[in-house]
Amino acid sequence: MSRHVTVASVSTKPSYSADKEVDKLLDEAAHYAWRARRMGADIVAFPEIYPHIGSAKKPHEAAKELPTPTTQRMMTEARKLGMYIIWPQYTWDDGQAYNSAVLINRNGEISGVYHKMHPTIGEIEAGITPGTQASTFKTDFGTIGMAICYDLNFRDIMTGLKSNGAEIIFFCSAYRGGLQVRAWAFELGCYIVSAIQTDLGQIVDLTGRQLAESYSHNPVIVRDINLNRRLLHMDYNWEKMDAMLEKYGPELTFDYVSPEACYAIGCERAGLDIEQVIDEFGLERREDYFQRADAVRAVAAAEA
Repeated sequence: MSRHVTVASVSTKPSYSADKEVDKLLDEAAHYAWRARRMGADIVAFPEIYPHIGSAKKPHEAAKELPTPTTQRMMTEARKLGMYIIWPQYTWDDGQAYNSAVLINRNGEISGVYHKMHPTIGEIEAGITPGTQASTFKTDFGTIGMAICYDLNFRDIMTGLKSNGAEIIFFCSAYRGGLQVRAWAFELGCYIVSAIQTDLGQIVDLTGRQLAESYSHNPVIVRDINLNRRLLHMDYNWEKMDAMLEKYGPELTFDYVSPEACYAIGCERAGLDIEQVIDEFGLERREDYFQRADAVRAVAAAEA
């Protein structure tokens, strides 16, 4: 079955300061959310600490318990739009300040909060407490994860999100990530959507290919993606392609990543999950293939 969802991100700095013009800042953010929705988005992500960018306040001074005043405004917009919004900000929880990303659902309710697991040294010295969980969250279209800025450099959060079922990772950041975003998407076999405090935000396919990129004049990017796809290695799978096409024809899609000897297989037939196709034709999942190769190597090394 096709599991299409339209994802979006906003990559820009607010034109207004939260210290003095928070209402204007929120009006501008609402404008971007409405633009994304009018372009078909089911979910839109904003950059790291969006309402606090450029603030003179220290994190522990800016942090508030949820729902913060800015979160409440975006909860109202999410409810009006019938859209998910990821709203990153400083939060206060149980006496600690966190750099967080808040997931607001289509009903305008908070349905998840992720605390940045890897604040920078400077953030920690300024009073930010590290999060401890690579949390993922269920939505009506699939499972998502969130990572924030410096997190992108650490395997525990990125592989943790994938292990916990993330089909899309939303990367809310101050820096662009660039090649790292595309490399992680390919390694994890997972879509990644970046929302950053400048231009060049990205929507990246699970093959590592860039689907969209933002520019200063176009901070909102939107793409339709199919979550009913998987990234496989060609070894031990490629020769089964004709049999799959014989049965399902164009209801299966194939996207080739030939230099890396991989391909993505997707399904568009109603009621048919790609995992069923993988099992039906005895395809080997990429992570299983690498584990099998490691096991064969270990036996050979022991015998040698």
